Amino acid sequence: MKSVSIGRVVVGSGPLFVIAGPDVIEGEAFMLEVAAALRDVTQALGIPFVFKSSFDKANRTAFDAFRGPGLVEGLRILRRVREKVGVPVTSDVHSIEQVAPAAEVLDLLQLPAFLSRQTDLLAAAARTGRPVNWKKGQFLAPWDVAAAVRKLESAGAKGILVTERGSTFGYNRLVVDFAGFPTLRETGWPLVFDATHSVQQPGGLGSASGGASALVPTMASAAVAAGCDGIFFEVHPTPEIAPCDGPCMVKLADFEALLRRLLAIRAVRGT
Repeated sequence: MKSVSIGRVVVGSGPLFVIAGPDVIEGEAFMLEVAAALRDVTQALGIPFVFKSSFDKANRTAFDAFRGPGLVEGLRILRRVREKVGVPVTSDVHSIEQVAPAAEVLDLLQLPAFLSRQTDLLAAAARTGRPVNWKKGQFLAPWDVAAAVRKLESAGAKGILVTERGSTFGYNRLVVDFAGFPTLRETGWPLVFDATHSVQQPGGLGSASGGASALVPTMASAAVAAGCDGIFFEVHPTPEIAPCDGPCMVKLADFEALLRRLLAIRAVRGT
C-alpha cells in the first residue's frame, strides 16, 4: 500500500488514520474548539488525524438550507485551525475555480462523491500538488474506481485516498458492499471508509437528508475488519442541533470509545 503525506501526517502504510470534524463550518471559535478536542483524543490514541469541515455544502436538499460561510471565510477559518491547533485540514471543492485558492490552505483536497467523474475537476485538483481524497460516487461499482484513479494519476496527483461512502439502493437508502473492498484496494492507494455518510438517508426528511447514526459504530467496525486504512467521521458536540447532517454524526463525547473499539478490531486483524 502506498503512503500519502498530508501536511505533517503520513497515512496508508501505517496505523489506522482518521479524517474527522463537523460536516460544515459553523464559526471560528467552534471549529477551533472541536478541532482541538479531536486532536487531543486521536493524539492520545496514537492515531494520525486530519481535520475536515466544509466551507460550502453545495448539494443540500433544500434551496434555503445552510451551506456554510463560503470559500473565502471558510478557508480563513481552516487556516486558523491549521495554524493554531496544529493539524492538517481538508475540505471539499466543487468547481475548478475553487481548487487553486483551496490548495493554498488545505493539506488535502476532497472531491465530492457526486462529482467523482468530473474529469476537469479531478485534473485541476491533481495538478495542485496537494494530495486528493477522491470520494466514490454512489452510482459507481467498485471496479469503476480504477478509471477515476487513473485520471488523477495521469494529471500528476502526488497522493490519492479512495473513499467508499456507500451506493444508492432504491429510494433514500445507501448500502455498503464490503465485498468490494479488495477491489478498491487494488488501486494501491489507501482506502478510507466514510462511516457517517454511509448511514445517510438522502432526502429522507423531505427538505433534508436523514440518517441512522446508531449504525455508525457497526459500519465502522465492519470496515476496519474488512481492511480499510482510514475512517472518515462527521463529529459534533450536539448533533441534534447541527445545521447539516446531524442524523448521521457521531457525538463528540462518544468519539474516543468508538476509536478504541476500532483500534481493538485492527489489532485482532493484525495489520
